[in-house]
Amino acid sequence: MNTQNLDALDWIILVAYFVVLIAIGMWASSKAKKSGNMFLASRSLRWHHIGFSMWGTNVGPSMLIASASAGFSTGIVSGNYAWYAFVFIALLAFVFAPRYLGTGISTLPEFMGLRFGDSTRNILAWYTIVTILISWLALTLFAGGIIIRQVFGMPMWLSAMLLLAISAFFTMLGGLKAVAYTNVYQMVLLIIVSATLTVVGIWKLGGDSFSHGIAVLANPDVVPSDYWNLFRPNTDPGYPWLPIILGYPIMGVWFWCTDQSMVQPVLAARNLSEGQRGANFTGWLKILDVAIYILPGVVCFAMVKTGFFGNVQVNADDAYLKLVYELFPAGMVGLVLAVLTAALISTIGSALNALSTVFTMDIYVKNIRPKASPEEIRKTGRVVTVLGALVSIVITVAVDGIKGMDLFNVFQSVLSFIAPPMAAVFLMGVFWKRCTTLAANMTLTFGTVLSIGTGILYLWVIPGFSEMVHFMLLSFFIFVGLVAMMIVVSLYDMNANEKHVIVAVNEKPARSVIIAWVSLAVVMIALYVFFNGN
Repeated sequence: MNTQNLDALDWIILVAYFVVLIAIGMWASSKAKKSGNMFLASRSLRWHHIGFSMWGTNVGPSMLIASASAGFSTGIVSGNYAWYAFVFIALLAFVFAPRYLGTGISTLPEFMGLRFGDSTRNILAWYTIVTILISWLALTLFAGGIIIRQVFGMPMWLSAMLLLAISAFFTMLGGLKAVAYTNVYQMVLLIIVSATLTVVGIWKLGGDSFSHGIAVLANPDVVPSDYWNLFRPNTDPGYPWLPIILGYPIMGVWFWCTDQSMVQPVLAARNLSEGQRGANFTGWLKILDVAIYILPGVVCFAMVKTGFFGNVQVNADDAYLKLVYELFPAGMVGLVLAVLTAALISTIGSALNALSTVFTMDIYVKNIRPKASPEEIRKTGRVVTVLGALVSIVITVAVDGIKGMDLFNVFQSVLSFIAPPMAAVFLMGVFWKRCTTLAANMTLTFGTVLSIGTGILYLWVIPGFSEMVHFMLLSFFIFVGLVAMMIVVSLYDMNANEKHVIVAVNEKPARSVIIAWVSLAVVMIALYVFFNGN
């Protein structure tokens, strides 16, 4: 795909969208200066706000494109990452949320500081920087680079640089404030677009008949029957059932229970009951992921098989935008690209800001120059932002070099090597009072080097490593090894910190909360039974 696919009307809408966002950003900046900080936490969120916020954070534009890619390559089996998640969202609701709210913390490093002390909190700051660079910056730049590459034909490194440059320019003009104000509406628009894309795609696939389109999708000569299975044999190279069962929980605990951006809405809940209901609502919303994010990829695959696009071959990572270009009229294409790009810029800008904030406040001011002046802090923040941007470009290009995986699997494989240390420390810290500071610190240092180092060997260095063991299973083995190390170190540590006790909210779940979660579990089990009969 290249610029000739964009109509003049698309360009007009694309430019106009960003002009409007910049205008809103400048207005928002002016209003913020007059009214002060309007984002102070008030711990007043209701369950629906929590649910939509958690789901919206999870299903951004990067995941949208990646999910369609997975649907094109392998069908709905990647839906395990959406539907299996309800178990770990429940873990957040009933195990972690009572402790988070009981201690009154605002950040998860603060929680670790209460449990293990300041040294653990400091180490966690470095871990957070690594996580931001890889999961929020590099992977977002990679997904955005695919869009830029499709539209303009640029190489990945140049696409990443362009996105970073646009983000910096947009930030200076107040554009990120506009995106913050309009993020909810943009997510709603993306959801509507994806749902429309699915419906129109099925309708077109069936020759202007929705029912015939469904029949085409159900035809095993067009779409292989295993495209509709959530569990595949252990001989399957992409999604064998055992690595999913054992490996996804590591990523699930890390992402849903310990990632600040995901847990933040629960921390701002009015009370524990609202937080538990909000988490439950997120679980219900996750059911939609397969229909509106993965199914478009399956539809695109069916269109290729039936010759809908002629003799044109489609790469899995191009599936989502291919449908947008082919099924939407001029003007609508420009709007979709504008919303996708704006959402990507929001994530990139927020990640760079978070990177700068964590380093300057949690590392530079706290440990290097406690008496640093505001000007020194600002200069340090700018230097860290530039360095972080450069490092993220290098990581993005490296991620682009991963071969033999679609975009979705690239995302999951990279994240699976970030998750084990954090999952181990939080689970052991919550469930085992005997776990010591030394054990936690060793896991967050040695464990992180081990886990990410293994990932580098697995994805880039050793040919054939990925054929010997699935990345999810390897993530599980690393996690088990780290837990074993924590147990041994804690038992032999003479400075056991039993005084670091976490206080939980002493409140039984409301009857309505129990009913909601049992209902969700029943529906999820039914979905798994239904989508494993082919």
